[in-house]
Amino acid sequence: MKNWLKRIKLKPAHWAVFIFVMAQAATFAIISRMDSFLESKDIYIPPQSSPEGGISFWPAQPPATATPGVEPTVAAPFWTSLGPMLIYFFSVVIVMGIILFVIPMSVLKKIMRLVFSLLFAWGVFIALVFWVPVTAAIIIAAAVGLLWLITPRVWLHNIAMILAMASMGAVFGRMISPWTAMALLGVIAVYDFFAVRFGYMIWLADKLSETVTLPAFFIPRFVSEWKGSLKEKRVAAIAEIKTEEREFSILGGGDIGFPILLVSSVFFAYGFNSALLVAGFALAGVIGAYWIQATFLKGKAMPALPPIALLSLIGVLIII
Repeated sequence: MKNWLKRIKLKPAHWAVFIFVMAQAATFAIISRMDSFLESKDIYIPPQSSPEGGISFWPAQPPATATPGVEPTVAAPFWTSLGPMLIYFFSVVIVMGIILFVIPMSVLKKIMRLVFSLLFAWGVFIALVFWVPVTAAIIIAAAVGLLWLITPRVWLHNIAMILAMASMGAVFGRMISPWTAMALLGVIAVYDFFAVRFGYMIWLADKLSETVTLPAFFIPRFVSEWKGSLKEKRVAAIAEIKTEEREFSILGGGDIGFPILLVSSVFFAYGFNSALLVAGFALAGVIGAYWIQATFLKGKAMPALPPIALLSLIGVLIII
């Protein structure tokens, strides 16, 4: 059996599609229970700001007085407007680059591993709290975070990443409008293209791989390697290594997280069927990215978000 597993080899595109589908399934499981859970716990979450009315670029003050017979527009909070979200994202990208360049790797390893352990524990907690008692969700989440901190196996890392991406997408998708989420996905897709084109993304991946905290999914060449330890894995110079010689490939967490954010936002604004349609178009974008990589780039690094964003936009235009 062990030797048989060692011989099984699936292409990265197959695993990427599988991971994407699993992440979307986890997201639908979370968002389907979110509103009923919040209502049962008397937890108030502001409604989406202008789900039908375009993009919220910057937070606005609500009108001081309401017009008789006209429902007042819900002002977008600071943290759900496109402008602040983009400032936050690019600030993190810049600060992360500075930190990786300045802080000694021995110190950075400890900090990043602790941060990822807490992030994974939070993601597991959010994913479970809608289905199991709070105490059980806390215990399981803490156990997963601690287990990853002690022994970061490939399978554990990928599952924890799926739940973290699904949880973040569900939580923030509940608060932002679909067009704001679409605009965010589009801007990040443009950044993704240039970051890969000029090597910044590869440099970040190279440095983060030394801390064993790469915010991405690890896709081994063989099924048996899913149980391997991430301490033994590296993504250094992955763009220069021939496709057939790579030990594993990587799928960026943002390639999963940002489409999930859009799908969640569409779900709360337009319902399950519309969200499922957009999810299908986003999946087609993932498949398209790997097709472009295999056909035209011969295995070189490929930014996946541009085709995902383009196909997702088509899906959004269909449901509007």
